[in-house]
Amino acid sequence: MATTHTLETADADLVFDVHGPAPADSAQPPLFMVGQPMAADGFATLASFFPERTVVTYDPRGIGRSVRKDGRVELEPEVQARDVHAVIGAVGGGPVDLFGSSGGAVTALALVTAYPDDVRTLVAHEPPLLSVVPDAAAAERARNAVTDAYLAKGSGAGMAAFIGMTSWPGEYTDAYFAQPAADPVQFGIPADDDGRRDDPLLSDRSWAVSDYRPDVDALAAASTRVVIAVGEESLSVFTGRTAVATAELLGQRATVFPSHHGGFLGGEFGYAGQPAAFAARLREVLG
Repeated sequence: MATTHTLETADADLVFDVHGPAPADSAQPPLFMVGQPMAADGFATLASFFPERTVVTYDPRGIGRSVRKDGRVELEPEVQARDVHAVIGAVGGGPVDLFGSSGGAVTALALVTAYPDDVRTLVAHEPPLLSVVPDAAAAERARNAVTDAYLAKGSGAGMAAFIGMTSWPGEYTDAYFAQPAADPVQFGIPADDDGRRDDPLLSDRSWAVSDYRPDVDALAAASTRVVIAVGEESLSVFTGRTAVATAELLGQRATVFPSHHGGFLGGEFGYAGQPAAFAARLREVLG
């Protein structure tokens, strides 16, 4: 069972769900699960494996049920970190444990940087940070090409380009850029253009997320235990490489989890991982 709440702030109404026991009735601090651009619904399966804990999931501003009131569309880690800080306060304050996935892992790194007392243990799973990999300039070019394909031909072309980018093994070489444009049909994606250009994954709205550079000194000074996680199936592809490089930047080795970038997913989006094994590993790392 989960209860849904809305936290009204000056520039966004943030919708979050509280699963399991109330914080006062849990022996452990709340466990936050944060994604971006994925909303709370992507954590339904993973949350179900922690019935004894208060689990909090939320929709980032401008995504899902959380409505922006500031007239802006870009998704910035520092702004989202303030939002998560506000939600932590709304459920009783920190420190909490936090699992951040993809862009949510970037939000979580920004959160610990700005609010070091909010988080006891952070597990940042595959933060897609361009600047940390050796081929950063080529990675930025590849990301920009995804957005170019989306703006030119719509979501089918954009998603095909995104899959091609994120499944490419190793650095982005001349061979990568010499490929023909990815065909949506090849991936079972409709090629029709719906006319929209506001997808937070494919447009430039989330570029601030992948452009984010972790503040190594601030993270080292925080009391938070920071764990950078990587899926065992992701090690050679982009988000696996960024996870390994981020861990090295922080003076650690990436902690390996089962499955892939969405390894905690059940049937939410047709991209199932190994949620039971993933949850067991998360419980072990948090413990």
